[in-house]
Amino acid sequence: MIFGILLVVAIVAVWGGSAIYAKIGNEQAPDTLSLSSPTSGATPDGTIAAAELSGTWKISDGSQAGYRVKEVLNGQDVTVVGRTEGVSGQATIDGTSLTAATAVVDMGNVTTDNSSRDSQFQGILKTSEFPTSTFTLTSPVDIGVIAGGATTTEAAGQLSIAGVTRDVKVALNVQTTADGVEVQGTIPVTFSDYGIDAPNLGFVKVENAGAVEMLLKFKK
Repeated sequence: MIFGILLVVAIVAVWGGSAIYAKIGNEQAPDTLSLSSPTSGATPDGTIAAAELSGTWKISDGSQAGYRVKEVLNGQDVTVVGRTEGVSGQATIDGTSLTAATAVVDMGNVTTDNSSRDSQFQGILKTSEFPTSTFTLTSPVDIGVIAGGATTTEAAGQLSIAGVTRDVKVALNVQTTADGVEVQGTIPVTFSDYGIDAPNLGFVKVENAGAVEMLLKFKK
């Protein structure tokens, strides 16, 4: 009888602890990356003119990229977000057409709120062998008249992770700022498509699908 009571208490403690951990983790998970200012119908003062858009733009300070995935701990869903500011690359704009773009992410600098998880992440993605991931635009994209405002579109490209390259679609939000152009994008990812085995330790596992997120700030 006593053993049975203790067993029930232990089970409740484990599941209750998991629920608390999940609640705290989900509350603390960073929001999806977004443009720096409201864009719905807005025409901010001081943004660059349409005639100044054409040319080559480089990814600058303040840019971020990373991943968002669900971790299941004893049946509780926990949102895990990894981020890095180690992003480089450039884009070419001709009029209001984005004709070329490349973003390179330093995978060794992607971190979450847990260093043990980060070490496992780097091992699974073989970052010592493949230290970067790359997105490359494969078709021109009409980004509309974004001077003084914003636009939403979809772009086709190729995403390389852990030495494997796949064709992808990325939802883009684009806007001009006082001194440049911002691009926010999200790419749905199925990890097994890149030869990545999502961890499964029984009591905790990572879902096979997630998303790559990026906020790129371009300057000439």
